[in-house]
Amino acid sequence: MCSIPAAISGGLNLFQGLAMQGAAKDAARQTAEQEKVGVKSAEDSKRNQQLALAEQKASKEKQEAQNVFAKNIEILQAQKALLASGQAGNNISLLFRDLGRQGGNFRESIRQELESFSRQYDRNIQGTESEYQNIRNRLRSNTIQAYNQIPSTGSILLGAAASGLNTYVATN
Repeated sequence: MCSIPAAISGGLNLFQGLAMQGAAKDAARQTAEQEKVGVKSAEDSKRNQQLALAEQKASKEKQEAQNVFAKNIEILQAQKALLASGQAGNNISLLFRDLGRQGGNFRESIRQELESFSRQYDRNIQGTESEYQNIRNRLRSNTIQAYNQIPSTGSILLGAAASGLNTYVATN
């Protein structure tokens, strides 16, 4: 037969375990809610960063296109001035070729610069994706850890039974 102190000890241990389980479940639910809010915030941040990077890239491309256009106009004006001077011969021919090379070199340097900028843009986009994934994984890990802290009903019952048994053995 069970003694009253053993029953009280077991019952108190059971209620304490159930209270701890309830508190752990509440904490886990709060952590899961924080994960949802954190992931949404990380998604918003990633989207804003990527939009800013895309705007920066588009602005750079437009600026460089304007630079190329301005250089083309400058070269055409220089060629027009050469033609208007009325000179002819090898010198004019060399000057025309030189102006053509200058324009080509300028366009090639802009193309290379834009290509480099595009590669950097891709790396920056990958960086925002990586940052987002790291935040998401960290928040998910916190939620999993919080749910793992919830004591099982079996372990609570086992603890209550062991407490009752220990009290029973100690009193007899």
